[in-house]
Order: sequence, then structure tokens, then C-alpha cells
Amino acid sequence: MNQRRVFTAALLGSALPLAEAAKPVAAAPLHGAAQLTLSGPALGRSNRGPVDPALEQLFSKHQVAFERAFEFDAAALQALPAVEIRPTLEYDGREHRLSGPLLEQVLAAAGVPAAAPVVLTLRALDGYAVRVPLADARRWRMLLATWLDGRPMALGGLGPQWAVYDADRLPDFRDKPLKERFSLCPWGLYHVEVAPA
Repeated sequence: MNQRRVFTAALLGSALPLAEAAKPVAAAPLHGAAQLTLSGPALGRSNRGPVDPALEQLFSKHQVAFERAFEFDAAALQALPAVEIRPTLEYDGREHRLSGPLLEQVLAAAGVPAAAPVVLTLRALDGYAVRVPLADARRWRMLLATWLDGRPMALGGLGPQWAVYDADRLPDFRDKPLKERFSLCPWGLYHVEVAPA
């Protein structure tokens, strides 16, 4: 065999994985209804296509548009390692147990590196949206809470997901009045946009 052909084949073979790594990777489709959608150019994986403006009215009303995204159903979120926090909540002034995966783990499942220089727009069902740098979410150990006091969080309450941190134990928040500690924590979270900082 010609040595030039062998060298060229080896060179092209090693370059293909690099070219493939630069493309977003398609993931397996969900088995249940989507509860959380991540979108934005920083995603490394996707499992759904663009927004359908006729049938996805919440996205349309909140002016959310994307060509590809990564969705999680309840089972996919529950499969991620969970942590627990016990903040005092502003709604009743009592300590509660919140558990679920760290937000950075949710992002990693969608192919976003932990150290990526990105900003997250956390969007709730009622349209409330906040911007949080991923670096801050990591520093605060921000949680995607799916359980409250040992029970799954439901629509009509603070669920099905709540992006939240343990404000009682974080210097950035613990000295603020209780009503001001959770302004960066939208409950009823359904969408996270991941954009370059």
C-alpha cells in the first residue's frame, strides 16, 4: 500500500473526531413530557428541534425562540445526583428541605462545560426571568429543586422546578431581609437560555 495513502487516511481519521466534537450532539428523545427546556448557542447536546409558535404558546408569549434545544422530563431530572439544602423561605419564614440536582449538573447533561463563560436566563412559567452568570450559580451551588419537604414539587405551588440556593448560608444573601434573598430564584422554572457572557 502507498505510504502517502496510509498517512492521509490516518490523518483524516484523527481529524474526524475533532470535527464531530465541534458539532452539537443529538441525544435520545424523552419518554415523558418535557418539564425543563434548555436552549442557546452554548449547548453541546440537543434532543429537540425548533419552537413551534402555533403549538408552543408559552414559548411564543415569552418570546422564546430556538432552532434546537435540550429537554428534560421528570425521570431525566430525577436520574441526576441530588443534593439537599435547608433555607428559610420568604413565604412562611420557616426552614424547608429542598432537593434536586445542582444547576451546573443539569447544564452538563446538556453539554455545557462547568467552566463555560456563559450567562443563564432563568425563565418561570409566569414570565419572570433573571440573568445569572454560570460562575455565580456554581459559586452559590444553585439547585434545581424538584422536591420540597420530601414531596415532589407540583404546578400550582413552587414547582415543578425551582432554581434556588441556600440563602441562609451564603454571604451574598444571608444578611439581606428575607423578602430580598430569593430575587434571583424563579420558581415554576420551565426554560433556561444559555448564552455567551
